Amino acid sequence: MYHPDVIRHPDSCPTLVLNADYTPLSYYPLSLWPWQTAVKAVFLERVDVVDLYDREVRSPTHTIRLPSVIALRQYVKPSQHPAFTRFNLFLRDRFACQYCGSPHDLTFDHVVPRAQGGRTTWENVSTACAPCNLKKGGRTPRQAHMALSEEPFRPTSWQLQENGRAFPPNYLHQSWRDWLYWDVELEA
Repeated sequence: MYHPDVIRHPDSCPTLVLNADYTPLSYYPLSLWPWQTAVKAVFLERVDVVDLYDREVRSPTHTIRLPSVIALRQYVKPSQHPAFTRFNLFLRDRFACQYCGSPHDLTFDHVVPRAQGGRTTWENVSTACAPCNLKKGGRTPRQAHMALSEEPFRPTSWQLQENGRAFPPNYLHQSWRDWLYWDVELEA
């Protein structure tokens, strides 16, 4: 009987990393380690193995099944506020233009343009599609007669994690089912 983990290349066997409280370190991006990092953490006794792939790797002296889920032994306190990055901004705004709702050709827009003293901060930058950004130009939304669907704000890490649950990654292994909370079919 064919089993996908037996043939799967080790590089396609990422390990889901849980915090010491058995919650994912992050949902988006999903907290995954390459198999080499996970195996090293197991040998250094920094993690507990929660579940395993059927896939094994061998050295001259050892054979080890690859971990599919691990939990840190020491709790890592998540930061309250995430870093301001393009990806986190898009995640805060749910990957949609805050002017028209389009999910395509996304950029970021300074609500108060830099030319008018606007700064690059959570509270002054929104996700905008390229056509809306071009239409708005160097004006404020009011000056351009454009309405934001939501005023920009500084999100908490929890808010980004909650938004991330709406955007599951392309690959989710069956052994991760008990630890993740997306409403999608997981791969076998």
